[in-house]
Amino acid sequence: MLIVTGTKRSGTSMWMQILVGAGLPAFGEAFPSHWGDTIRDANPSGFYESILRRGIYYRTNPHPQSGEYFFPEQVQRHVVKVFIPGLVRTDRAFIGKVVATMRAWREYESSIARLYAMEDEKRKADAPTPVRMPAHLEWWAENFALIRDIATRRYPVNVQSYDSLLADPDKVIAETLSWVGEGDVAAGRAAVNPEHRTQHQVESDSFDTETAALCDELYDTVDQRKVLTPAFVHKLNECDRKLAPLIVEAQKKITAALPKPASSD
Repeated sequence: MLIVTGTKRSGTSMWMQILVGAGLPAFGEAFPSHWGDTIRDANPSGFYESILRRGIYYRTNPHPQSGEYFFPEQVQRHVVKVFIPGLVRTDRAFIGKVVATMRAWREYESSIARLYAMEDEKRKADAPTPVRMPAHLEWWAENFALIRDIATRRYPVNVQSYDSLLADPDKVIAETLSWVGEGDVAAGRAAVNPEHRTQHQVESDSFDTETAALCDELYDTVDQRKVLTPAFVHKLNECDRKLAPLIVEAQKKITAALPKPASSD
């Protein structure tokens, strides 16, 4: 399969729109379930998500409701959105090529806050607001997991930034479809709507100065298509060790806030 990955709000929906427009068969609907009524403004052209966004593995294939199972050879040309945590748990046999996209961390913070505000506004009055991972920590944890997974499992991957696509869509789309091996470039290009971008770089003090600088360097490395040198990878590993306790603590708070299963007594 051709997997589109990244964090939420990183450009994964735009890449799905491009690849679907270019003629590739896809898993996922533009607006699954009630999304067209609740969060359409976050992505007017559609999200193209499915149960597979959580990964292609035993919990999603076979489908938990229908029991239908698909084999790797049946879906070689299909494109599917799988967020980074799902990609990490996806069976290697289903990973053909990966198109990965990254958004700057400050912009991610503001964009995900906007999405959650939309979700919370539509939430039932008696429904509790979920405890969420702080956006800056989520950005780090997922993007670092992507780099580690690429290095470990060595699947073919094309990584680019959200900004580089919007800055020169003709070049980026043509190069990406050439790498994929198929797709109508002009039709894919028609799916790009820069006016749908609502968030831009803003000030944030979520990270300390040193960590913020490293995250900026990571994004610049992706944006400029630079090679990750051993020295830079060492810095990334050191940063992950520093942030890991904060991420674990946040995960514990999320778990503690989950609804408790009903007692059988």
